[in-house]
Amino acid sequence: MMTKSPAVLLAAALLAVAASAADAPKPDPAKGAESFATVCAACHGPQGEGVEALPTQAKLAHQFPEYIVKQLTEFKSGVRHNDIMKPMADTLSDADVLNVAAWVSAQKPGLGAARDPATVLQGEKIYRGGIPDRSIPACSGCHSPNGAGIPAQYPRLAGQFPEYVSAQLVGFRDGTRGNNSIMTDVAAKMNDHEIKAVADYISGLR
Repeated sequence: MMTKSPAVLLAAALLAVAASAADAPKPDPAKGAESFATVCAACHGPQGEGVEALPTQAKLAHQFPEYIVKQLTEFKSGVRHNDIMKPMADTLSDADVLNVAAWVSAQKPGLGAARDPATVLQGEKIYRGGIPDRSIPACSGCHSPNGAGIPAQYPRLAGQFPEYVSAQLVGFRDGTRGNNSIMTDVAAKMNDHEIKAVADYISGLR
């Protein structure tokens, strides 16, 4: 019986992956804009830039599409629990999710600014260097020095509302947001003052 060489098997596997990618649905940003305007804009802004009156709601513009797809999918499934986002996400089909993510990720990011001069240095220290004596890693290691994030792995944070960042860190710490074990471990070691300081600093990144 003749066995196939590793090279032949690898080539077949790569062709199968390529064929699968070719068959995957292509996002339609124009349809995404329509869905975003209907479902998302009231809380996240017309272009995903955020709504100043709703600072606990995320700025979505220029966020990585893969991250947006992951979060919407997890809102729908309940892996990420949120009483507001669950019914909103449930109105979106899988195709809608891809379309919305493609459109909003291409929008200009909403800018912010650090507001509290009393804590900005502490926030910068935590973001850039962590808190070594408590094994809290630097935020910049995963989210990049300027808060741009790393595509498909770690989300963009730059310019985000500090209230939103604080709420998410508290949620990770308290277990009300349970869809990222790494962030749960990090936030569990942070106190309220540290969370507030780093969240404010993040808002001024760009």
